[in-house]
Amino acid sequence: MTFPSEFDWDEGNRVKCQKHGVSIQEIEELFQLAPYVGRDERHSEQEDRYVAVGRLSTGRSILVIYTLRSRHGTEHIRPVSARYMHQKEMQWYEEEAAKDHN
Repeated sequence: MTFPSEFDWDEGNRVKCQKHGVSIQEIEELFQLAPYVGRDERHSEQEDRYVAVGRLSTGRSILVIYTLRSRHGTEHIRPVSARYMHQKEMQWYEEEAAKDHN
C-alpha cells in the first residue's frame, strides 16, 4: 500500500497523538515502513478511519489511528491518536506479519 507523503498536523491532533509519549517523528516514520493497516470500524461513523500498526527502526511497536483528508487537491494522512502497542497487540501483529511473509 502506498501512503500519501504529506501529513495534516494542527495543534489538536499534535497534542492528542503525543499524549501517550509517541513523537511526531515516530508517527511519520511508521508510514514509511509499510505498516499493517485495517479499518477502524468502531470510530468510522462520520469519516473513514484506519488503524496502522508496525515496528519502528528503534524496535518499538506503535499503533496509529488516522484518516485521510484532501487539502488543496492533495491527499494527506491526518493522525488522530497514537500509542505504543500492548503486549497482546504486539503478539497479534507479529503473527499477522508472519502470515504475510509465508
